[in-house]
Amino acid sequence: MKFWWIQPLARALVALGLPLLVPALITILIWALPGNPAEIICPPSICTGGEELAARWHLDQGPWAFYSHWIFSAVQLDFGDSWRVLTGKPVIELMTQTIPNTLLLIGLALIPITAGSVLGAFQRPSKKWDPLLVSLSVLPVVVLALLAAAVVELNFAGSDSEGFGYWMRMLAAALTLGIADGALSGSILGNRSMFEQENQQRYVGISVLRGESNFSNTLPNLAGALVGQYRSRIVQLLSGAVIVEVIVQVDGFGALLWRGTLMQDFGVVLAAATVFASLSSALLFFQALVEIAQNLHQRRSPTIDLDIDMTETSGVSS
Repeated sequence: MKFWWIQPLARALVALGLPLLVPALITILIWALPGNPAEIICPPSICTGGEELAARWHLDQGPWAFYSHWIFSAVQLDFGDSWRVLTGKPVIELMTQTIPNTLLLIGLALIPITAGSVLGAFQRPSKKWDPLLVSLSVLPVVVLALLAAAVVELNFAGSDSEGFGYWMRMLAAALTLGIADGALSGSILGNRSMFEQENQQRYVGISVLRGESNFSNTLPNLAGALVGQYRSRIVQLLSGAVIVEVIVQVDGFGALLWRGTLMQDFGVVLAAATVFASLSSALLFFQALVEIAQNLHQRRSPTIDLDIDMTETSGVSS
């Protein structure tokens, strides 16, 4: 393919721009709301000193000045202060308190998804289990999260911050994320379908006749697609974590974003949304690198005269 580099280049450019685009859109939203941004922090009907607050949060010189100052500070890991969730508290402190729980939640949820991806790559389970897998794919995250929350509250109410109750809450939330909305079934069926189609290619048949395994030949050619599918699963988990953490009452980063949104605390929303965008950007950039490596590997691989190989293998078999 002559222009193989276009797709990974486009992914890399999107990955670089995403962490800048998300806070820009939120900044536009702040100034699009009725009134001026300082009134969101300090409504004139209930408090005074709006001008001082506007200067403190760099809201007094327009959206561009606010955005450029916020981006410059964020690069130095200074995300400003909370507007309303915990007024005046540095957002970085709120993030460091909640991010570990979300990382643990995502890590636990990735266990069944990773296991499903491996099973699918080796054409497991058999297709007779497809009806069950399809049934699992239609379970919405909200319903499973409500069931998980009910079970946890009935059995471990009041013990959500430490000990056995904490781990049961985390496992219930992780299992919800790992199964709901086709996370598990999609990883199995998606990988199985990709490897099944690739195994039908002629080069795989030639490699088998040479005594090579299907997996070792198909994996390099599917690396980009596999990373892309795994990336989409992680992004799905990050999105679902907001809902699950709120319903199951996990004190995580997604729940912090939800609280900031409800309370119009754009100091928290800007930071949390930008961190989510940065994680998605890193995954997208990694996919682009894998696609580049895959294409370079394929271009370095020697061409195979299939007619000669088939003749040789036929002669050997006869």
